[in-house]
Amino acid sequence: MEAAATTCYCHPSYETYVSCTRCERFICPDCMREAAVGHHCVECVREGQRSVRQARTVFGGMASRAAVPLVTYVLMGLNVLVYLGELVSPGLVDRFAMTGAGLAAPDGSRYVYVDGGFPGLDVIGVVDGEWYRLLTGAFLHLPPTGASFGSLPFGVLHIVFNMYALWNLGRVVEQQLGRARYLALYLLSALGGSVLVYLVAPYDDTVGASGAVFGLAASFYVVNRRLGRDMQAVNRFLAGFLIWMVISAGFTSWQGHLGGLLTGALVTVVYAYAPAERRTAVQAAGCVVLLAVLVLLVVLKTSALTG
Repeated sequence: MEAAATTCYCHPSYETYVSCTRCERFICPDCMREAAVGHHCVECVREGQRSVRQARTVFGGMASRAAVPLVTYVLMGLNVLVYLGELVSPGLVDRFAMTGAGLAAPDGSRYVYVDGGFPGLDVIGVVDGEWYRLLTGAFLHLPPTGASFGSLPFGVLHIVFNMYALWNLGRVVEQQLGRARYLALYLLSALGGSVLVYLVAPYDDTVGASGAVFGLAASFYVVNRRLGRDMQAVNRFLAGFLIWMVISAGFTSWQGHLGGLLTGALVTVVYAYAPAERRTAVQAAGCVVLLAVLVLLVVLKTSALTG
């Protein structure tokens, strides 16, 4: 009596006598994958890939250099889209800018905040519970009106410079930190910049991604130092950012820049020196503690303003 013909487990109509060396199921040429010994089926190959641990950087990010800096591109896209929205609806700036404490009349006119408010004027800003301004202001930029440098309005240069810096810094930092850690760094740096503005200059209106960008600059410095790279060029780079912070103090928020710089440095130090055996837990805890401190500072400042 002849033995029954064997067929592929995935394609029953295909007669075959080759089996997977792992699961021993018969496989046809379409289901075969070359292995060190014999052939593997598609499912065994997938299972093996899942069980292989991916190499990671010392900060916890994926070590692959081929990874697309997706978060950086998304953040740039959001900033540009919001700026286009400002051109269509200029009222977005007043509604979502980082305003610590201000007064507004029913017709939209703005006034300097005074303790206890003023009859006929509405109190607006973080002091009135509009906490979202601490982050939304970081996605707005100055409108293309008012002061100009040469033939370009300062508002256009504002977003162009920030996006250029984000593109250059973000790709490098995101590659080392990974997407989740990088996004946390960006948002905490933006928040840290807004909180320092609220603490030092609560009556000012500020907009721009500069706080987050300065946080990325600080992170870039810490990353290179942790990796033991040549720091001469990096030191010159960070010195340029600090000089720019001083020069631009007359027409931008140095408080936002400094707050973002300090916050970005603190977050990346936690990322860089967390013990490898419990790296993710320590990094997450560090971010949560820093967030709690920033929230507490906002609460205390609000209490001081409202008396």
